[in-house]
Amino acid sequence: MARIEKSQPMAAIGEYETVLPFQAIGVKPFFVNDENSQTFPEMLLKLAKERYAVVFIQEKLFVDFRDKVNEINEEYPVSVIPIPGIKGSMGTGVETIKNSVERAVGMDIFSVK
Repeated sequence: MARIEKSQPMAAIGEYETVLPFQAIGVKPFFVNDENSQTFPEMLLKLAKERYAVVFIQEKLFVDFRDKVNEINEEYPVSVIPIPGIKGSMGTGVETIKNSVERAVGMDIFSVK
């Protein structure tokens, strides 16, 4: 995996109300709604090619375009992280972290017995 440089930017993609607050901490917001959600794959690919270190994505987009997100995660040194929308969490973020840890460790360390 490529090393992340300090100067690499971060982005957030999603609905206006969800991603605009990220701007306050230096994350560049990109707005996508139901009407223009089909532009999301191209937007994500462009950010990956521009060497964004982290791209936060509203959960609904993450779920709807999971194959494209996985493809970009494998081809580019970018961390794509799902974030809950304004209506609340869909559980995708926790599921993604759980799956990543399980792949790295070789077992589900979060299961309760």
